[in-house]
Amino acid sequence: MKSFFKKLLQFHLALAAKAVLKKYQPDIVGVTGSVGKTSAKDAIYTVLSPKFPARRNVKNYNNEIGLPLTIIGAETGGNSALGWLGVFAKVLGLLLKRDRNYPRILVLEMGVDRIGDMKYLTALAPCKVGVVTSVAPVHLEYFKTLEKITREKSVIVTHLKKDGWAVLNGDNEYVAGMAEHVRAKVLTYGFGAQCAVRAKEINISENSEREVVGLSFKLAYDGNTVPVLLPNILGEHLIYAALSAAAVAIAYGLNLLEIAEALRGFAAPRGRMNLIAGVKGTYIIDDSYNAGPDSMAAAVNTLGKIKTRADKYAVLGDMLELGDYTEEGHRLIGRAIWESGISYLITVGERAKLIAAEAQKCGLEGDNAYSFDNSTEAGRFLQARIKPGDFILVKGSQGMRMEKVTKEIMAEPLRAGALLVRQDKSWND
Repeated sequence: MKSFFKKLLQFHLALAAKAVLKKYQPDIVGVTGSVGKTSAKDAIYTVLSPKFPARRNVKNYNNEIGLPLTIIGAETGGNSALGWLGVFAKVLGLLLKRDRNYPRILVLEMGVDRIGDMKYLTALAPCKVGVVTSVAPVHLEYFKTLEKITREKSVIVTHLKKDGWAVLNGDNEYVAGMAEHVRAKVLTYGFGAQCAVRAKEINISENSEREVVGLSFKLAYDGNTVPVLLPNILGEHLIYAALSAAAVAIAYGLNLLEIAEALRGFAAPRGRMNLIAGVKGTYIIDDSYNAGPDSMAAAVNTLGKIKTRADKYAVLGDMLELGDYTEEGHRLIGRAIWESGISYLITVGERAKLIAAEAQKCGLEGDNAYSFDNSTEAGRFLQARIKPGDFILVKGSQGMRMEKVTKEIMAEPLRAGALLVRQDKSWND
């Protein structure tokens, strides 16, 4: 019965969203990818919103329920019949009168879990611009192969009309290959020379007191370059989000100086490689939102590149939903720990023990690796060990609740609601 009402609700929300789109005809910038789509969506919004009336989806509003709600501009009704009546009342208001403040551009993250999801979402909200951030071994339990993931995600660009734009991560071979199958204009982005929009000379920036303040790089396009600073961001993979935003902005006619200035206001979503002050004068790289092998390897690589005489801790939880890739994916991270020269490894969960086993196999001292069953225990253990100047990376799949580690060791735990993921009532134990 519950499933029936959900399908009924989904059907009517789709009809309502289509009616709103037909009346207001905003441009839709659709964003998808195995990893990095939320960061890209936020970066794109950050760059476009100073120039155009824009809206993005919030929370997890990236599916068959959340996407229509974003188009409508309403919060979920949850389990409340009155709440849903309010949503449809808002639809009626949008259709009966013209809302002069309705956005010109909707930046919509589009998440897929099953084959056919992207076709449904793009039929609901056809895109003017389609952005694909990556194809990686995530949700393999449902798709089984990377080729199937590629086909599913490519729908966001293959459905585009000739006057649209396909914005593709040129460093990801699966994504770059999509260019062969699109009718729209193509802009690639990435670090490689083959990319039209590139990042060069990437550095971890420090202030005059030698404190780490974020990432800097040179943004290059069409023979021109400008410097860009991303404050309080340490993940090099978040530069991809900035580059995707730059490519979309170029498609909309912005120049590089305008893009660089706007990107100074880009704040990574909570739990995505954010630099947070820790207790005892430590630095936390909070990447606790979620994890897959590619994003975890990138985070570990970033920690390894930081120049410091203090210790570096990698606190890593299980990576879930990897299917047959579970063992290989975790062992890959263990090798990355060793190759990055990280001082201490702390794991949370049964699967993450494979990370420790592989790191020790490569040469990490046994006394430098510790395993815990849950994130709370790991956080308390860590708090007693860290010392001023240490850097602590915190990352794991959503189900491992790694934000509890960060909350345990952050300098201002009362700001957890503003800085960390999963702090609302629905996540309380």
